Amino acid sequence: MGDIAFNLLIFFVILARAQDDSHLQWEPAKAAEVQSAGVAKVSVLIDRDNRYYVNGQNVGQVQLVAAIEGILGTAPPGDRRVLLKVHNEAQAMYFEPAIEAISEAGGDLVHILEEEGPR
Repeated sequence: MGDIAFNLLIFFVILARAQDDSHLQWEPAKAAEVQSAGVAKVSVLIDRDNRYYVNGQNVGQVQLVAAIEGILGTAPPGDRRVLLKVHNEAQAMYFEPAIEAISEAGGDLVHILEEEGPR
């Protein structure tokens, strides 16, 4: 009986730590001609407040490489696509370390842009 109670406790602690990423504030940059990026294993997002998210989980800048490497694992070349989503107001001092982290982790970088509409 004690084991069941302990497992339930662990379950609820993990559930309580899960984050809802519906609060992310992200507005993509725009470009004239955009091609489909296809499917990716990893998504790195930098929101309006310059916070980093890897597949929806908030991580620190120094943890980016390890988080990306952990997800990519031993995936073969060509199957190591990493989508980089950067808020359109983000400064270079925030997105350049993310680009470097993706490169260090051996990911194939794909920037996410939104096609410009008519003016």
